Amino acid sequence: MADLFETTAQDQPLAARMRPRTLDEYVGQAHLVGPQGPLRRAMAAGRLHSMILWGPPGTGKTTLAGLLAAQSDMHFVALSAVFAGVKEVRSAMEEARVRRAQGGRTLLFVDEVHRFNKGQQDAFLPYVEDGTVTFVGATTENPSFELNNALLSRARVYVLKSLGPEDLRALLDRALADPERGLGDQKIEFPEPLRDLLVQAADGDARRLLNLLDIIVQMASTDPQGTARVDETALQAALGSSLRRFDKGGEAFYDQISALHKSVRGSDPDAALYWLARMLDGGVDPLYLGRRLVRMASEDIGNADPRALEIALAAKDVFDYLGSPEGELALAQAAVYLATAPKSNAVYTAWKAARADAGQHGSLEVPVHLRNAPTKLMRELGYGKEYRYDHDHPHAVAPGQDYFPPELGARHYYQPVERGYEQRIGERMIWARRIREGEPK
Repeated sequence: MADLFETTAQDQPLAARMRPRTLDEYVGQAHLVGPQGPLRRAMAAGRLHSMILWGPPGTGKTTLAGLLAAQSDMHFVALSAVFAGVKEVRSAMEEARVRRAQGGRTLLFVDEVHRFNKGQQDAFLPYVEDGTVTFVGATTENPSFELNNALLSRARVYVLKSLGPEDLRALLDRALADPERGLGDQKIEFPEPLRDLLVQAADGDARRLLNLLDIIVQMASTDPQGTARVDETALQAALGSSLRRFDKGGEAFYDQISALHKSVRGSDPDAALYWLARMLDGGVDPLYLGRRLVRMASEDIGNADPRALEIALAAKDVFDYLGSPEGELALAQAAVYLATAPKSNAVYTAWKAARADAGQHGSLEVPVHLRNAPTKLMRELGYGKEYRYDHDHPHAVAPGQDYFPPELGARHYYQPVERGYEQRIGERMIWARRIREGEPK
């Protein structure tokens, strides 16, 4: 891997040929390598340190490590935790030791470092501590769980993010235009809407984008003039089931979200499962769907079944913990539970009414008997004087006590429905209201 940026033979995959040679060519991760990014500043100061690069596949971890080595005049040595054993690690460390004795520096890059066990990870520590190597580990897993504390304490963790659509589109256009390393020496007709679909299918992964582009151009039909014409057929053939069925920000996206929400509200678990599956198949962020399920639990079920909110939150957390595809089952479980739960929008309606009153009537003063009285002056002013502590009364309800500003008067925003647990809540509200109103002030 020492020649990571030196080979651009046309028989290499497009992703390898397009690998950036400088940080200015590097796409994404501006929070790390932008003008004020910590890695850019560390290199400028000549203080490159050991680190862990944590991020999804295709976000540029290997490339970034190579660029850091190249621009810091360090020899780049790469190991994969999947293939490297004790022999390879010892050999790399010995070479780094010799190189250091000769005045050279080594950046040791370990891909998928989480695959090394604790003992293998500990083997690097002496060489990191004495400066034999600058250690850069790459992982797609949470370092807090997968790496031992000794290694983490000697390396700073940097989080790499999935590339955004703008970054991917810039990379796609560059690959199509570059005649030396990309496809710019070929005549290719690739319509803008189809480019956007390809960016969407890449799902934040630069390597996936370029690999798919390579395949698509090869599968495109060529006209008599030698122009490769990319159409929907070529795109679908290359992407297969990965072709997104809607624009994530477009009308179809919101139509399907609406269909999912209304299926849950309408107590149809089968339709809810169908629309959930459609959206997952179409490439929607599952955590976004998890957040929407939480909203449905609060808006359309509420206190008719308080467990609905707990289950929706748990499903979102389960997906966050397991990822795809295992975590999708938890989302499906939550969708079915919500669809079959008793429904109430009483809290949703009550909250809107309370917000309207708060906005319309402005800053009404808190009644004196409800005010806090932490100081002697406040007590002398009567703050809290007339307040009656509910627990001092039978049934823990103080008769005749008001809680609204006098100018507003009593309000009854929350009207529980006669379904599910909310039916019991309504009965208790009526009982408590009768006690409060049964004795004059």
